[in-house]
Amino acid sequence: MTSPGTLLRAWNLRPRKQLGQNFLSDPSTGEMIVARSGILPEDIVLEIGAGLGALTIPLARIAKKVYAIDKDCRLIDLLETELLVNKLSNVVLIEKDILKVDIEEFEENAGCKIIVMGNLPYNISSQVLVKLIKSRNTVSRAILMFQKELSQRITAQPGCKDYGRLTVMLGYCAEIKKLGSVKASLFFPKPKVDSEVLEIRFKKTLNHKVSNEEFFFQVIKAAFGRRRKTLKNALAGSELDIDAKTAKYMLEGAGIDSVRRAETLTAKEFIKLANFSFQCLKAGHNV
Repeated sequence: MTSPGTLLRAWNLRPRKQLGQNFLSDPSTGEMIVARSGILPEDIVLEIGAGLGALTIPLARIAKKVYAIDKDCRLIDLLETELLVNKLSNVVLIEKDILKVDIEEFEENAGCKIIVMGNLPYNISSQVLVKLIKSRNTVSRAILMFQKELSQRITAQPGCKDYGRLTVMLGYCAEIKKLGSVKASLFFPKPKVDSEVLEIRFKKTLNHKVSNEEFFFQVIKAAFGRRRKTLKNALAGSELDIDAKTAKYMLEGAGIDSVRRAETLTAKEFIKLANFSFQCLKAGHNV
């Protein structure tokens, strides 16, 4: 594999900071990620941020088909050439913003659930995760590389400062497994922090169901929107449009002390809170 610096210079290109471009420069790392991901010959993979092909090429050597998406139009011709050099014809290159992509279309084309992979830019990582959670009926699992800071948030336990909205949402519907670490020195240009590769495997059956999933996510967002405040005050000052008295009633009705803070609640407690609150609001309850 030609180094990213050499390849970009040959095409008279430079990494775009605004797109969060840090290209993997070590071929063995890309191969390690693909190997640990357990991709099979019958799998259909959607790759987010194909870049220079560090994951695309080893993926295409194993998977049945790879849909490789990248927002940067400058890289499409470059990657197409790299695929031709490697004699790979099972990759469909797509120039598009992943946040504007309908993921369900890929499952319809594939006829089966897809696997998502990618090295996510830090500035859109959270948005991509929320999108995947909401599209999980079409995605069996995701193998994604995150900056270490976000990886720690995703895998955090209740009660610690890293525990947040994404932790709860993923804890509700997925199992998380760390597949490996990648040093910052293995990227070009070199980022400030190391990265970690996580497998997010979406649950086929939920342990605890919510009455209304959209409302459940709204409750989580509201609770962490002002995380330094008590849950009563955080919920009362949120888009849920309820007053402090109603917030206290809902919390206590779910068996949760209203002076607790969002980071102390487990996913199961958030489910209880959302379910009780949803029934109250649905019934037009006024306190």
